[in-house]
Amino acid sequence: MEEQIVLLTIVGMTLVTYIPRFVPVLALASRTLPEPLIRWLSYVPTAVLSAMLVPSLLLKDASFDFSMENYFLWAAIPAFILAWRTKSFFGTVALGMGLVAAGRYFLG
Repeated sequence: MEEQIVLLTIVGMTLVTYIPRFVPVLALASRTLPEPLIRWLSYVPTAVLSAMLVPSLLLKDASFDFSMENYFLWAAIPAFILAWRTKSFFGTVALGMGLVAAGRYFLG
């Protein structure tokens, strides 16, 4: 019985994840979207990433943290500049991780 519940849970989670992704693709596959909509949709990944990232960079214990101990915030600034200038995902991640590691090693 336990295996059936696990299997049904996996199947249900698969459907809940797959259907919302498949239906728009199916509905829009044969259509051409207007240029303003395409341009607007190009901002969605940046907006979603910002909405997830900014609170973790700026907030600590439900208050703003701009202290020097907030290594993630100070490492993010040059990483953002590198990402903006080079569009290099790997370089941005490597720089951010290196700066956080250096900050923790040398400053704390």
